[in-house]
Amino acid sequence: QVRLVESGGGLVQPGGSLRLSCAASGSLFSINVMGWYRQAPGKQRELVAVITSGGSINFADSVKGRFTISRDNAKNTVYLEMNSLKPEDTAVYYCNTLAYPAVDVGSLRSYWGQGTQVTVSS
Repeated sequence: QVRLVESGGGLVQPGGSLRLSCAASGSLFSINVMGWYRQAPGKQRELVAVITSGGSINFADSVKGRFTISRDNAKNTVYLEMNSLKPEDTAVYYCNTLAYPAVDVGSLRSYWGQGTQVTVSS
């Protein structure tokens, strides 16, 4: 089955940096879009950044200029570099992908990882 596994979360002081990674595994024919969402306590899940297979990128206004997103298509992995972190960045960060499973190439599916905790605090 298709799985997404996030890593790289942790505790960091304000102004610090973290790098998140998400690796997709399983029987995937191709991946169209990979991205990151986050959900803070008491708030709705929100889009952080997405990147297409062609390299097009979209950021949330709240992270624009501070975060970068990249992907390694050969490894089916997406990265999120987070810089100048603020306490309001504290959330569980979830990896998401839109991909075509090998078992049904004609069906675009959405997959989610389990999330990784990012805490920004002094």
